Amino acid sequence: MALSNTRDSYGSVAKFFHWLTALLILGLFALGLIASDLADQVRASEGGASQSLIDWATLLFSMHKTLGVSLFFVALARIVWALTQPKPGLLNGDTVLESRAAETVHWLLYGSLVAVPLSGWVTHAADTGFAPIWWPLAQSLPFVPKSAYVAEIAGTLHYILQWVLAGAIGLHVAGALKHHIIDKDATLRRMLPGHASATPTTKQPGHVLPVLAALVIWGGTIAGAAGLGWFTHDAPAAQGPTLQEVASDWQVRDGTLEIEIVQMGSTISGSFAEWTADITYDGSDAPGQRGTVTVTISVPSLSLGGMTDQAKGADYLDAANHATATFTADLLREAEAGLVADGTLRIKDQSVPLRLPFDLQIDGNEAKARGSARVDRRNFNIGQSVSDEGTLAFGVEIRFDLTATRAE
Repeated sequence: MALSNTRDSYGSVAKFFHWLTALLILGLFALGLIASDLADQVRASEGGASQSLIDWATLLFSMHKTLGVSLFFVALARIVWALTQPKPGLLNGDTVLESRAAETVHWLLYGSLVAVPLSGWVTHAADTGFAPIWWPLAQSLPFVPKSAYVAEIAGTLHYILQWVLAGAIGLHVAGALKHHIIDKDATLRRMLPGHASATPTTKQPGHVLPVLAALVIWGGTIAGAAGLGWFTHDAPAAQGPTLQEVASDWQVRDGTLEIEIVQMGSTISGSFAEWTADITYDGSDAPGQRGTVTVTISVPSLSLGGMTDQAKGADYLDAANHATATFTADLLREAEAGLVADGTLRIKDQSVPLRLPFDLQIDGNEAKARGSARVDRRNFNIGQSVSDEGTLAFGVEIRFDLTATRAE
């Protein structure tokens, strides 16, 4: 069997791409439906889902995403190959409506085979955490920021376009069976293994109208979803207690408090939207205690991408029962270590000693400080059911970066 196409038959390369694409799509739909059902069970679990359920959902979503990226590259290779080959003509090209419908489905399939996996990949790249892609360097994409809004829009597009793809596949299969069973022509046999050829009709449909029809279907579907409010982005509602402002010698004007974890080999960053700091500092360069700090953190204000709900669940931070965490420390200037916040970090019902080195720059009445430290989540009874570091690393990086002004 020839590798290349002719005007009346498909070559082995085209057939390989066709059936590989079919297998990938079948696997993707099955994995996506099962994984989504497991994710719904995780979200609906009262008191926290079992770790085995979470692990299964994570595994299946990783498989789904990895196969999706594979489908994207297979689709690109298939399109490139098709552009270099003669396209076997339709056997019913002189049937105006049916042949143009077939070409419209053809364009819907090719476009959706690129758009569906790409929109899913953008969703993953814009989000953080939960079910990494196993392809190397596939966790991010150029020009795609880490943004909940971008992830939500791309995820909505992915959901909409997958059903356009499913509809196009259904019409494609129905058309192939109609040719094989009713028309009894070689349309289906031309794509089966072995050599099968058939003489196309002299008249063939053009490409302009089918392309326009496919664009109208895509545009109409997306516009309809927009009209139903599917693309409306709601800012997350405030959660947890509203922390009281503190009367501090140094008032924090702006800043970030972040954590970094490693889940299944992927680094995931998150941040707390609400926290306060009561800071005293005398500005002296002499060794010894130079001040104190008390940081109060609203645990429910944590955002950790796709792991947010899990992180705030009962087996982890247990935000429902422990709404705040605190860090109380003396600010020390040491001869060798420099500036260190030496104190106690309390999360849930566990208090653990913590030394947090930091850099400080003071310019008049403005101070900029940043620092980081690493803690072991097990010391705070966080994620005790996950004993495998390959699933969730024990170490958690804590970082802060703030600007404060001296109180008058």
